[in-house]
Amino acid sequence: MTSPADVPVFMLCGGLGTRLKEETELRPKPMVPVGGYPILYHIMRLYERHGFRKFVLCLGYKSDVIKSFFLNYSALNSDFTVELQTNNVTVHSVDHGLDWEVTLAYTGELNMTGSRIAQAIDKYLGDAEHFAVTYGDGVTDADLASEFAFHQSHGKVGTVLGVNPPSRFGEFKLDGHAVTEFAEKPEFGGNWINGGFFFFRREFVEYVSKEENCILERAPLSALSQDGQLCVFKHDGFWHCMDTQRDRDHLNDLWTTGNAPWAPDRLTE
Repeated sequence: MTSPADVPVFMLCGGLGTRLKEETELRPKPMVPVGGYPILYHIMRLYERHGFRKFVLCLGYKSDVIKSFFLNYSALNSDFTVELQTNNVTVHSVDHGLDWEVTLAYTGELNMTGSRIAQAIDKYLGDAEHFAVTYGDGVTDADLASEFAFHQSHGKVGTVLGVNPPSRFGEFKLDGHAVTEFAEKPEFGGNWINGGFFFFRREFVEYVSKEENCILERAPLSALSQDGQLCVFKHDGFWHCMDTQRDRDHLNDLWTTGNAPWAPDRLTE
């Protein structure tokens, strides 16, 4: 069995984030802060808690912002001395607890999700038998180590986290034209949807293309499903993506009130 520590996590961080334009004119969506930390950082800490430590960030729009964050992370969280004439830097101690390996891979300004994954796995998958894929805008309290164990057990090429989020609209049941039950924003919606946390065997490279218009959620996953090679790991707990300012405000509120299910340790170092 492969250990989570050996599984590279490919994170889609290159989109324009147009539905969150208030926040993304100056930075890419994964760098929009929730509780003072970029949401990307929250997601990476989520993986870390389940034993994953290798990340490949598929960059595009405003990639320099994400690159700067990780290039400077250790210095900004440690004591160091700079010799101004030579620009030599001496780090006196590493004052953070992150033991991550982070690869920053530019995958094009306008490339779609499947293209970004295809480019990144071609360069950085190495000899790994399994890899993870996720987006840079969703958080959950799902047990990703259990999802990965399930993925390895069923032997199929792919696994997707299935979530059943609360509906944003009132729903009702009908008997003919008569309403028999009405629920304003019911606790759970009626359908399972893509929760955005995937695991794949390396055979998935055959399903994606480097072509700019290759969208992960269309031809690749559709073909994988039709081949009977995609399984779902159902999660009926917390899941939330950050598509709009309203979503961002909700996640911020959960964090500031101490009710963030995805990060019970409050991201302590």
